[in-house]
Amino acid sequence: MENDNIITIRNVYKRFKHVEALNDVSLDVKRGEVLFIFGPSGGGKSTLLRCINQLEKVNEGEIIVDGIRVTEPNADLDKLRSEVGMVFQLFNLFPHLTALQNITIAQEKVRQWPKEQAVETAHRLLKRVGLPEKADAYPDQLSGGQKQRVAIARALAMNPLIMLFDEPTSALDAEMIREVLDVMVDLARDGMTMLVVSHEMGFAKAAADRMVFLADARVIEEGSVEEIYTRPQHARTKAFIEQILY
Repeated sequence: MENDNIITIRNVYKRFKHVEALNDVSLDVKRGEVLFIFGPSGGGKSTLLRCINQLEKVNEGEIIVDGIRVTEPNADLDKLRSEVGMVFQLFNLFPHLTALQNITIAQEKVRQWPKEQAVETAHRLLKRVGLPEKADAYPDQLSGGQKQRVAIARALAMNPLIMLFDEPTSALDAEMIREVLDVMVDLARDGMTMLVVSHEMGFAKAAADRMVFLADARVIEEGSVEEIYTRPQHARTKAFIEQILY
């Protein structure tokens, strides 16, 4: 039933000059679902996430997020972005702020929460992502994996209903990937609605409910993790999975 959906995407098109980034994309995401989006570079995956939280405007189609028709001209984007957390490939931490301050700043400026509450929340979330001892560290004193975990804590501090992950491990060395994926798996097990753009197929096996193969600006195939892994229906999907796994 559509009422179960926290995100509804209908017939979305997005163009950049003469490049079609999304071509008639439709998807539903249920509350508490973990959707794993994969496919070749340039296929439209990151653009789709950016359209959901309106960092990019669609040319045609409709996106509804928790009842907010975000593609309408008068959409409440402040409310949207308070409900949707996003974790980027390159962390986007403020270099002049400590880990703690990176997490508290939006709570105080956007949510208007008291400083004491913001600090308490930041310490709790640093503990959750395994970095309680890094509260006073600046980004240049952190490894890539630690920076990404701070970025996840920063997004969680806003108490979002949905988390968007845009290739969160692609900029990390191999030994740092596991520490970030462990945090993400923990979030998934806690029931967070998550859309994850990634090639980390191990995460899909561990935590995803559904997989979507996006290529050439279109949804080529979607299904359960087992269906996509063991019996993909589209030759393009099968070839891509074999390329990644082998």
